[in-house]
Amino acid sequence: MAPPHSRSIVCFGLGLCLMAAASVPAAAQKGMNFRNAQVKALAFADLDGWKDDDHAVAFQAFLKSCSAILQGSKAKRAAKPVFGGLYNACEKAATLAAAGTVDRAPARKFFEDNFKPMRVLPPVHTYGYYTGADGFYTGYYEAEFEGSRVKTEDYNVPLYRVPAKLAGKKSKVFSQYDRTEIENGALAGQGLEICWIKSPIDSFFAQIQGSTRVKLDKGELLRLNYIASNGKPYTPVGRLLLDRGVYTPEEMSMDKIREYMEANPEEGKALRMKNRSFVFFSETSLGPQDECIGAQGIPLTPGRSLAVDRSIHVYGTPIWIDAKFPLKGDAPQDTFQHLMFAQDTGSAIRGAARADIYFGHGEDAPHIAGRIKQFGKFVMLMPQGVAVSGSDVAGPKDIPLPKPRPKEIVAAAASTNSMSAAAPPPKPRP
Repeated sequence: MAPPHSRSIVCFGLGLCLMAAASVPAAAQKGMNFRNAQVKALAFADLDGWKDDDHAVAFQAFLKSCSAILQGSKAKRAAKPVFGGLYNACEKAATLAAAGTVDRAPARKFFEDNFKPMRVLPPVHTYGYYTGADGFYTGYYEAEFEGSRVKTEDYNVPLYRVPAKLAGKKSKVFSQYDRTEIENGALAGQGLEICWIKSPIDSFFAQIQGSTRVKLDKGELLRLNYIASNGKPYTPVGRLLLDRGVYTPEEMSMDKIREYMEANPEEGKALRMKNRSFVFFSETSLGPQDECIGAQGIPLTPGRSLAVDRSIHVYGTPIWIDAKFPLKGDAPQDTFQHLMFAQDTGSAIRGAARADIYFGHGEDAPHIAGRIKQFGKFVMLMPQGVAVSGSDVAGPKDIPLPKPRPKEIVAAAASTNSMSAAAPPPKPRP
C-alpha cells in the first residue's frame, strides 16, 4: 500500500493510500502524548492470543528495526524518549541474539520484560466508507508482473524512472503533467523507460503498490521501488466505484477494481485518469529472496511489518494487533493476533491507531491485502520507563508530500542472530 519506501507509495483502492513520508515524530520530550486518542494501560495477560503468537519470528523482525535504531546518536536518544527506550531495548535484544538462537519462550519474555502494553483508543473516525472507534487496518503487498527491457508488440506500457540528476533528491517530478498527459506520451523519447509491461492496468496497480517485481522476458528479475511522484492529488478509484453503486463497501477490494477495469476497458481507462497522481520508480539491487525495503531503511517482513503515521509513531515500535480479517475468503472471520512492528509509513496512513499491513509477494498476497479494511484492537508496546498520555482532541488532517526513500540498510545482522550493539550496520542515506 510503500513510500521513503523512499519505499513505496502504497495505495489501497478505496483511497487508503500509502506514500513515503519522512516527517519527524511528534513525541513529547518526556514521553509520548497522543493528541487525538486515549490510551489505556494493559497487562500482557489482557492480550487475547498473546501466548499463542510466534514471538521468535517477531523477535527476528524486531532485530531488523534494531539494525537502524542502534545507529541513533546519543543526542537523538536523549531528545526523543521513545527512540531512546527502543535503543535500550535493542541493546538487550542484540545481547540476547548474540548468545544463540532465540526461541519462542525467551523471545516472549524479552518483550514482556522490556515493554508495557498500551491500547490506543481513537475517537470515532471515518476512512472512506468505513467508520469506527478502534484501530483501522488495510493491507499492501509487492506487485508482480511480466515485462521487457525493450518495447515490443506485447510489452508496450512503460514504467518510468526519474532523470538521473533528480534521483533521490526530489520527491516531486514532472509536476506540469498529470496521469492522462503522461500516459498519452508526454515523457516519450526522454529515455526514462525502465522497462515495459503488458497492461496499463498492471502499470496502475504497480504504482498503487509502489514496490514491484518485474520478471523480464529473458529471465531476469527486476526489483523496482517508488522514488517520486508528479505531486498531483491521489483520487481513490475504489471510492468512485462505491459512489456509483458498482460495488457495496462489503464487496469492495482491489480485486474488484481490477475486475471492473478488465471487463470495461474504456470505462476503466476513464476511471484511472480520474487519479491524476503518477508514480516513478527506481531499480534496486534486491535479489529474488529479498523483501522490499520499508521507510525505516530495512527489509520488511510479511505479516510482521506495519506502515504507520510517521508524525506520531517511532520506527521499530512493537504493535499488537487483534482483529478479524478476511484472510481465507471474503468474510472477515479469521482471527489475526500478531505482534508487528512500525517499519514503514504512508501519506494517507494518518492517525494514532491506523496501520497498513505488509503481506509480501506471491499469488495470494494481492488478494488478501486487497480485502483488508477492518477495525480491530491497536496496542502499542511502549518501552519500559517511557510515559504515555492521551486525550480526545482530534489531530491534524493534512497529508504531507512524500520524500525520497532512504537507502536500504545493508547488514547481515538485520536478519541473523549475529547482530551486536558493538558492530552496528552502516548508516542509511539521509
